[in-house]
Amino acid sequence: MFASSITAFVSPAAGGSGIPEVKAYLNGVDAPNVFSLRTLAVKVIGNIAAVSSSLHVGKAGPMVHTGACIAAIFGQGGSRKYGLTCRWLRYFKNDRDRRDLVTIGAGAGVTAAFRAPVGGVLFALESLSSWWRSALIWRSFFTTAVVAVVLRLFIELCGSGKCGLFGKGGLIMYDVSTIFDDLMTYHLKDIPIVVLIGVIGAVLGSLYNLLMVKVLRVYSMINDRGGAHKLLLAAAVSILTSCCLFGLPWFAPCRPCPMGGTPSPPPNGTCHSLNRFRRFHCPAGHYNDLASLFLNINDDAIRNLYSTGTNDVYHPGSMLAFFVASYALGVLSYGVVAPSGLFVPIILTGATYGRLVAMLLGGHSGLDHGLVAILGSASFLGGTLRMTVSVCVIILELTNNLLLLPLVMLVLLISKTVADSFNSSIYDLILQLKGLPHLDGHAEPYMRQLTVGDVVTGPLRAFNGVEKVGTVVHTLRTTGHHAFPVVDEPPFSPAPVPVLYGLVLRAHLLVLLKKREFQLTQERCPKDYTAGRFLAEDFDKRGSGKHDAIADVLLSPEEMEMYVDMHPFTNTSPYTVVETMSLAKALVLFREVGLRHLLVVPKSCGVSDKSSMIKTNQPLVHFATKLQIFPPLLARSQELRNKSKITLHDRSDPLSLQRSPVVGILTRHDFMPEHILGLHPVLLGNRWKRLRWQKGAVAKHFWSLLRWLAS
Repeated sequence: MFASSITAFVSPAAGGSGIPEVKAYLNGVDAPNVFSLRTLAVKVIGNIAAVSSSLHVGKAGPMVHTGACIAAIFGQGGSRKYGLTCRWLRYFKNDRDRRDLVTIGAGAGVTAAFRAPVGGVLFALESLSSWWRSALIWRSFFTTAVVAVVLRLFIELCGSGKCGLFGKGGLIMYDVSTIFDDLMTYHLKDIPIVVLIGVIGAVLGSLYNLLMVKVLRVYSMINDRGGAHKLLLAAAVSILTSCCLFGLPWFAPCRPCPMGGTPSPPPNGTCHSLNRFRRFHCPAGHYNDLASLFLNINDDAIRNLYSTGTNDVYHPGSMLAFFVASYALGVLSYGVVAPSGLFVPIILTGATYGRLVAMLLGGHSGLDHGLVAILGSASFLGGTLRMTVSVCVIILELTNNLLLLPLVMLVLLISKTVADSFNSSIYDLILQLKGLPHLDGHAEPYMRQLTVGDVVTGPLRAFNGVEKVGTVVHTLRTTGHHAFPVVDEPPFSPAPVPVLYGLVLRAHLLVLLKKREFQLTQERCPKDYTAGRFLAEDFDKRGSGKHDAIADVLLSPEEMEMYVDMHPFTNTSPYTVVETMSLAKALVLFREVGLRHLLVVPKSCGVSDKSSMIKTNQPLVHFATKLQIFPPLLARSQELRNKSKITLHDRSDPLSLQRSPVVGILTRHDFMPEHILGLHPVLLGNRWKRLRWQKGAVAKHFWSLLRWLAS
């Protein structure tokens, strides 16, 4: 309740794992207050409270967010609000360096959570980063190496036990290489069982993602009603978790202590501590296997399940009960307004189902149950998170056993491939649920048949090179755009027609308005005009979620009639594409370069006659003809193309026949499938779709399989 309270009333952005928000930021979406100092404090304190309260959540996701927050605070120059600033940090106040720092910080968070330095680098590369440079590899590796050294230092300092459970097991959290080494073997005949585990993990992972999304939608409606409902939801989940933890073990049978570690039970009646058995209500010399899983911290429960040579320690009924409870609590606990992760509960649930599969197979499998539990964790991680390389390395670093490498690789590839045919990864689904416009690394098939001119919408707002202050203020107040084309008209243009000069940002316009560097006449300023009037710090990137507002700018009526020269503050080399360029190619350019705005220029700036307009629509005409949807799609495209133009001259002027030097601006929103399919709904029925198993197809193949088995 304490974790939910501080999250709900102090920093709501600290709720959840934070990995979807970090992934969205590294993709180009800067959500408000995600990396603030307040979010960092609530994330650390709330995660400690939530995990230590035995809520079925993990610590890995919040630690990734914590590392990203620390890096982002360095990248924005510290915190002026709390007086934590350093002058040298101003060199990182740009988008590129801040993005690199957040990537490195996220990898450091994974390393701190699992004590897996190489896995942390690969996790940031595979799952989080959208733009990866070679320099980031050694920087991330250096950072994770420092994390590993610091962890080792604290483990040695806490060796006397004065730090509680911290550091137990050293840098290898679930070491299975030194216990019963001869049991960690497998043969070629065991490969079908490994394939079966991968397929089952994929199906369970896809179902887990589906249920998670549906539960999060319900929780979102409850949380939108106010802080009291958030706390009531957290209390309900906490009570349900307590009922499972303390109620279900009463139904489990008591089992005699195994004699493998000691010749006789200790005097106090508890079992040998190798598997951290719990006596619960059992008599002396006995243990409750279900309580040994429920009444342990997640790390100890995972160690229990990964332990080799313990095939007879757990009852199949207890395994089934713990699997169902862990699966359900993992789905129900994540949406609570508190810092919570998914990684550790998924590992625990997967290990449980792996043990259960090994028990059901019985003598048909020669694999040790601890080995199958590790493979179950890998398959469930692949089925939910859809990661392969990073998860494989993290599991190997967790278990310290390279013998598992071929099996873990096979299980991850099978589970990811099968699960991808049902739905997306859990992080991608949460991104969609939060409304964060994340751009995938691939273009949808129908984008190859569209041009950028088919998705540009208008009207376009543009400024003259020397614009009236009142016009600038009115445009900023009536629009939410973050960039505007700057078009030079005669006599400022080098040609007798309007010429695109560049792109000016909204933030820079606000700086100009606040500085009040205006002039009385509409003329260009001298080249040395900005010297002494503006500093580089005036245009630095602001902190995460912090932006200047036009409402803060108050100007007199006399100032509104003056002019401002935008030429010294305009980016004269923005990225541009021709309006006939393929939408798929434009998406690749937009994402790989990390753009925020992409200008669309006409193919020809000559006279805009009817023949040239029809020529520019040839790709769309060809596509529409193939689908037999020519009239509505082409009419919609022509309508959007007409709306996207700007008029800089009066129609009575002969120059009005000249096309505008810019057709429109493409932003992230224009590449989203929802936007494209909203403009062209006829594409919903086309045959170019990614392979997805539908409910009817799944039921059909399932009954066909049953009939085949029966015959």
